[in-house]
Amino acid sequence: MVGGLLNWLSALDRKLVRDLWRMKAQGLAIALVIAGGVSVHLLAAGMLSSLEETRKAYYERYLFADIWAPAVRAPDALIHDIRAIDGVQAAETRIRMPALFDMETMNEPASGAVISLPDAGEPAVNRLHLVRGRFPSSEQREEIVLLQAFADAHGLDLGDTLPATIYGGRSELRIVGIALSPEYVYAIAPGEMVPDDRLFGVAWMGRRALARSVNQDGAFNEAVIRLTRDASEAAVIAELDRILDPYGAPGAYGRRDQVSDAFVSSEMEQLETMGSVIPPIFLLVAAFLVNVVIGRMIAVQRAGIGLMKAFGYSSTEVTLHYLKMVGAIALVGLALGAAAGIWLGRGMAVLYMEYFRFPFLVFDIRLADFALVGGIALAAILGGAAFAVRRAAALNPAEAMTPPPPPDYSRAVGTRLTQSKIFDQQTRMILRQIVRWPWRAGLTVAGVAASGALLIGTMFFTDALDEMIETSFTIANRQDVTVVFAEPRSQSAFFSIARQPGVMAAEPFRAVPARLRHGPAQERISIIGAPLEANLSRLIDERGRTITPPPGGLILTADLAAKLGARAGDVIGVEITEGRRPNLEMPIAAIARSYVGSGARMEIGDLNRLMGEGPVVSGAFLTVDPDSTDALYTRLKEAPAVAGVSLQTMAMQRLDELMDESLGTSIFVFVIFAGLIALGVVYNAVRISYAERQRELASLRVLGFSRGDVSYILLGEVAFLTLLALPVGAAAGTGLAWYMASAMSSDMFRLPFIIAPATYGFAAIVVLAITAASSLLVRRQIDRLDMAEALKTGE
Repeated sequence: MVGGLLNWLSALDRKLVRDLWRMKAQGLAIALVIAGGVSVHLLAAGMLSSLEETRKAYYERYLFADIWAPAVRAPDALIHDIRAIDGVQAAETRIRMPALFDMETMNEPASGAVISLPDAGEPAVNRLHLVRGRFPSSEQREEIVLLQAFADAHGLDLGDTLPATIYGGRSELRIVGIALSPEYVYAIAPGEMVPDDRLFGVAWMGRRALARSVNQDGAFNEAVIRLTRDASEAAVIAELDRILDPYGAPGAYGRRDQVSDAFVSSEMEQLETMGSVIPPIFLLVAAFLVNVVIGRMIAVQRAGIGLMKAFGYSSTEVTLHYLKMVGAIALVGLALGAAAGIWLGRGMAVLYMEYFRFPFLVFDIRLADFALVGGIALAAILGGAAFAVRRAAALNPAEAMTPPPPPDYSRAVGTRLTQSKIFDQQTRMILRQIVRWPWRAGLTVAGVAASGALLIGTMFFTDALDEMIETSFTIANRQDVTVVFAEPRSQSAFFSIARQPGVMAAEPFRAVPARLRHGPAQERISIIGAPLEANLSRLIDERGRTITPPPGGLILTADLAAKLGARAGDVIGVEITEGRRPNLEMPIAAIARSYVGSGARMEIGDLNRLMGEGPVVSGAFLTVDPDSTDALYTRLKEAPAVAGVSLQTMAMQRLDELMDESLGTSIFVFVIFAGLIALGVVYNAVRISYAERQRELASLRVLGFSRGDVSYILLGEVAFLTLLALPVGAAAGTGLAWYMASAMSSDMFRLPFIIAPATYGFAAIVVLAITAASSLLVRRQIDRLDMAEALKTGE
């Protein structure tokens, strides 16, 4: 059948098929490099477009809010004023209260919130996607709809009861519905780094029933607003703040500061960065490989090209012949890359559904993404072949069928080095080959270095997250438990917590919402007041030393200072949006390092004085005896003043799990991709060198050189180039890691730029191992070298 197919093809196409078959291993190596770039682009672009489309459809269908406006207690009648604001499409008031859930499946307390639902009809903003069950009755205080992630984590279903402490009162809530919410696509407790479905839950209750439970009859403590298409968010927020200012409003905010949407947006930005940075590395390497391989083939087939032209084939036909060969390799790479991209994308979509709670998330690659990456890949590969193919087209028959004169390398750069008696004869032969083809040697170094750089740029994430965990959970924040009160309490509440059995150390803190201003820049933040000699939760400098605020001074984290365009010593405006709401000018005493969130801190006594209050606290940081945690958790769950409990050890364990699950898989995939680059570059370099020097190597064998001597001459070149590539790759990988640290940082977290020595070592070992494996594949051909046949063959 194959023979019949070849007979049906034209003479040039039959030659094309034979050439492709002879170079199948080299062609496959190039195709795999192309496939790596294509698959990464399709994975990132497909996942990005899938998230964008899913988020857009979900938000529009379920009327996701554009603005949230919290207050302390505002009259329901204000809804008319809010709806009358220019640019407001829809608005709704509601009650949101913190809650503690007492779960039978674990001893640790679970924090969360209870949110009111309208007594009649569905919400006009932030509707729920009811997975099963029904909405609660307006009169039934115990009926709730529960967030699906929390329900699944504890095996809860319709009809089950959920013990909870809300506004100091103990309730037995009955689940009548399970739902998803656009507000909790990424359900994470405030201040946490990663979600934990066991420790954070949200319940929805009828408005009238919740209002009676928390003393909010005729009032609300949060408004949610949807805007018209042409509305100014800043103008609407300013008007909302004016209306709600008399009612203890800390300040309205938009989606940028909404925790769930901010995390989704951050993930999408990281996908965009990955899709724009990684694929060009693969395609540039593939273009180089095509240039070298096709250039070598044209040099070998020089006489054949002359014969083709002598028989009447035009330069255009010769050009198209070699371009079709390159195109066939590229198409194989595109097909493999498309299949790998779709397979990896579907796997990532399943992984994303564990963290981003959409009603559905179907991985889908747009035709435009296929067309874009296909066009770019073909352009890169054909561009890489263009220089070599142009030389073939320019040959005339008489010139092509005459062997080219041997080039004179006597004056080439580095020739003196190749003549040095310091090196043995075989080493001088290796150096002469490199000097003979400096451009090709340089590109080989660049290709191998690209593999090492990708490995370092990928493994960097592990080092960065290890540093982030160490700094955040061990150096800056040493507490085991953070307790948050339902509302600011006198210092006696702190002493009551501190005296609990099992509490080994305790520190109070006061948190107040504020707006910080410096020039035109403005940021919403909570100012944390802490003891002067805080030891459990503290701000640190670049060397890990505690920064102590001076009297009346304010410490800002570096990212917050950068947003404000402020430095240590500058005076900024501070508008407290709680209590007496003082408006102050305060100096920045120091800038602190923080990888998670943004923060401002001052001494707790100074903050109490600014607020015009006595020794008031918002919560406490605790270290606890591991043997007494269960009893302590039980008491905290029953304490009416406690609104939230954050468990530092559990958060760190969850972050480790996340790294193992998602980051570990991603790193493994990118190690494979980096390996494909090294394999493609090294294998093709060795094969080309072998093809060029086959006659020379056979001559050496006839002259008495051993197989080991001959192998050293052939493989020593690629070993030398690989060793040269290692420091180049280390430098390029360092630069790539620096860019990734900058590009993938967000308001939620910042990646520290740090690379462990072991990462450089791992990258070097992988590159050297792939070089050795590729070399061994060709080494087998040296063992099978037919010396008589090789000596008959000339170039």
